[in-house]
Amino acid sequence: MAKLRSWTQIWRSIAEVCILNFVLNFKIVTLADDTGSNSIVSEGNCKNTNYQIFLPPPYQNISSTICKPVWHSYELRYTKTGDTTTIILSAPYTVGWVGIGFSRDGMMAGSSAMVGWTNKHGHAKVKQFYLRGRRQSEVIVEKGELPLNNVPAAVATNGAEIYIAFQLQTTIPFGKQPILLAFSTKRPLNHHLSKHEDKTAVIFDFSSGSTGPVSNWLVEMRKNHGIVGIIGWGLILPVGAIIGRYFRHKDPLWFYLHSVIQFVGFAFGLATVLLGLQLYRSVHVHIPAHRGIGIFVLVLSILQILAFFLRPDKDSKFRNIWNLYHSWFGRMALFFAALNIVLGMRAAGAGNNWKIGYGFLVSIILVAVIVLEVMAYLKRSQKRSLPHTFQMDSVGEATFPTNLAKG
Repeated sequence: MAKLRSWTQIWRSIAEVCILNFVLNFKIVTLADDTGSNSIVSEGNCKNTNYQIFLPPPYQNISSTICKPVWHSYELRYTKTGDTTTIILSAPYTVGWVGIGFSRDGMMAGSSAMVGWTNKHGHAKVKQFYLRGRRQSEVIVEKGELPLNNVPAAVATNGAEIYIAFQLQTTIPFGKQPILLAFSTKRPLNHHLSKHEDKTAVIFDFSSGSTGPVSNWLVEMRKNHGIVGIIGWGLILPVGAIIGRYFRHKDPLWFYLHSVIQFVGFAFGLATVLLGLQLYRSVHVHIPAHRGIGIFVLVLSILQILAFFLRPDKDSKFRNIWNLYHSWFGRMALFFAALNIVLGMRAAGAGNNWKIGYGFLVSIILVAVIVLEVMAYLKRSQKRSLPHTFQMDSVGEATFPTNLAKG
């Protein structure tokens, strides 16, 4: 027993050192990233165009705007009045459609866009679209997450250019915002957009009027956030929980495996949250449900780590309470972690490969749990049905003959 306790103390010390080293190293990496790729480069001035003569009110009544070239001959003008941000995009145009999208992470899936065009009769049209996925059927008209106010959006052509104007009502000021720009030379058919012929993504800083490219590190960080989360909360922690529940007959090996695996899973979960916070600071991704559940799962994971260090002895009167707390808090953490992975993939507009891969992983874990649970139940039933070949009577009852022969 003393040897087991000494090994437990050693494992606790190793775990503390590993967690501290991981957090410190990750902090150094994030600080280095913050000073590196995410730089914003100022652009030149726009050409002088009197758009007030062809745009309808209230856009023609705007006295001054900040204007910046954003891509080729595309120019973005904006002005802020209180909580209202007026945006005017100008672009080369002959036929087809032109769109400007607002993305959380520079990717098309999950973004909302304003698209303008003229139909074959010369009538100007502008609609909001929700880009749920990459397929044409997943581009949904009259849907989206842009906080448009009651002022109708407008679109007009002037020579070989098209102007798309709209107003957003936001209580939170715009900062660095990933912007998507795209066009096609084919007109929309029944409000169904044809595939774009070219596109780009830039980060536009509405606080300073500067632009810069959406660098690859931002896309990679989003992928890493999902991969690390699936490995930690979707694979490692469930495996550790399975060992802790179904392999206790391998004492004390199950305890060491369970502890080490759960500490590794906690490190992956912590990395997932840190990557998510860094994404939020970089592009101000606003996904309250995903973010809130992620923090909640991290808190549950921290409570599980504390439970390891505060584990009472087996003969303690608090051991049963601790067992209930440890098992049910663990189940809650795994359930909400799985839910949050699904919410994260939905918010990011993950492709079918991500969905199929995670669904396959969850299926394997569920099948393993069902099989092990059935085997454990059959084993318990078998033990209960065994005949009692030897049974001790109660103390105080006569169990041996009393009329022994006296010599």
